[in-house]
Amino acid sequence: MSKKTNGNTPAENAALTRRADYDLSNHSITGLRTAYWNLPTEGLYEEAVFRGEGATTKGGSFVAHTGKHTGRSANDKFVVKHVDSENIVWWGGNRPFEGAKFDALYNRMTDYLKGRDVFVQDVYAGADPNYRLNVRFVTEEAWHSIFVRNMFILPDTSDEIKKFMPGFTIVDVPSFKADPASDGTRSETFILLNLERKLAIIGNTRYAGEIKKSIFTLMNYLLPLRGVMSMHCSANVDPNDSNDVALFFGLSGTGKTTLSADPTRRLIGDDEHGWSDGGVFNFEGGCYAKVIGLSEAAEPQIYATTRMFGTILENVVFDPATRAIDLNDSSLTENTRSSYPLTFIENAVPEKKAGHPKNIVFLTADATGVMPPIARLSVDQALYQFISGYTAKLAGTEAGLGKEPVATFSACFGAPFLVHHPSRYAELLRQKIEKHNVKCWLVNTGWVGGPYGIGKRISIKHTRALLTAALSGNLNAVDYRRDPVFGFEVPASCPGVPAEVLDPASSWQDKSEHEQKYKLLAQKFIDNFKNFEDRAVKSVIEAGPKM
Repeated sequence: MSKKTNGNTPAENAALTRRADYDLSNHSITGLRTAYWNLPTEGLYEEAVFRGEGATTKGGSFVAHTGKHTGRSANDKFVVKHVDSENIVWWGGNRPFEGAKFDALYNRMTDYLKGRDVFVQDVYAGADPNYRLNVRFVTEEAWHSIFVRNMFILPDTSDEIKKFMPGFTIVDVPSFKADPASDGTRSETFILLNLERKLAIIGNTRYAGEIKKSIFTLMNYLLPLRGVMSMHCSANVDPNDSNDVALFFGLSGTGKTTLSADPTRRLIGDDEHGWSDGGVFNFEGGCYAKVIGLSEAAEPQIYATTRMFGTILENVVFDPATRAIDLNDSSLTENTRSSYPLTFIENAVPEKKAGHPKNIVFLTADATGVMPPIARLSVDQALYQFISGYTAKLAGTEAGLGKEPVATFSACFGAPFLVHHPSRYAELLRQKIEKHNVKCWLVNTGWVGGPYGIGKRISIKHTRALLTAALSGNLNAVDYRRDPVFGFEVPASCPGVPAEVLDPASSWQDKSEHEQKYKLLAQKFIDNFKNFEDRAVKSVIEAGPKM
């Protein structure tokens, strides 16, 4: 809450029941009115409603509106520059922040919290105990505490909670604003990571994704130092073979969550994973899915979660009288989100981990309508696509975009969350691919028959048919043609997929326009990759498109 609470709250009598011995004074947080320790979701619901943070809706989900910030505030994220990490962090992709400025801002934040309430959750990031990180979240709002419980892995016993020792702490206070003139921030909003102090602080934003992605950024720093590949991808596994894992890399809107929630396979996770010598493991205990226009027919499992108790819906519009939600209403934002535990997906893997991948899929939503719906990649081509991280942003999805879609390249399909140079992650990925003989694919979930506005988006039905054929090995026996520009191999046929879908050029009325658009896109790939050529392997550079 932004204001101090007077009088008892619904869960106040149980606030200290699940307190850890290592208390908040160790984080310089003192003088609070009350700290609510490790409350269950039921108690947090009561607190969130009592404090006016949101509303319960039909079926039991909790809707919270985040105000000004309906997405990540990427330009307000900084990493504290310190002698221990200065030569490790990729400063080409991370904004440096002064340690003294961080300390001063944190002191002001902890002083601001005096006399106020906070909610504490002690959880784990990482399903593999060998690489697990103990994380403490201190949040001003109760619904953020529900979000944490959904998105991370909970301790099993009361003894674990009592003896919990945080390896990293996040303090999130949406009502606290920075003073850019004195604090050194870009605006009143800030997301600051201090790797040496093992502390992150977030202010002036209610968007819960900042909490989740701060931990992902941290894992992207820690795990590669131990030889573990950290990945912005979803993952599923064959129910009969724990070493038949599929990874799905992709930016927002490309289908990571949708395509990994395959009823014929078991879901490991929808967004963030590590790949160690023991196999693939989820960093999280839940999913954070984009739900604008979500269809019960096309995505029944995810759709069902939007009507469940415990699900958090961000910026979803609902009728205040009937409490019915409207997943098609984008009046608040296109970036409506749903946070729910993995256990809400019926065929999820309880352990949140499995063996090694047999297939890696790079997802792109190409709005130019020229990329094939699926292509087989060599190892070097796979690394080229991985470092490039291509998709297209559409008009209306972000402020400032015009009528035409904008080609977007995000290194490793997650540039805002990388701490090391992209070449470090690419090197780790090559080692894993070659050691485990992984097949790599590029899948376009974007447009066919023409660009956005003329063609149509490829159906989920066709994309699923292509993926099923690829993951089952049925695409190994078909004929392929080599793409003259990108060099990858495109299948000539696939069961359940029309020939014109497999060959995008065939469905363009103007073939010369298709060729022009294709070469223009290829040039954008080439221009973007120049940013990484100084540290990229020569064979990877040569695996890019040829003009």
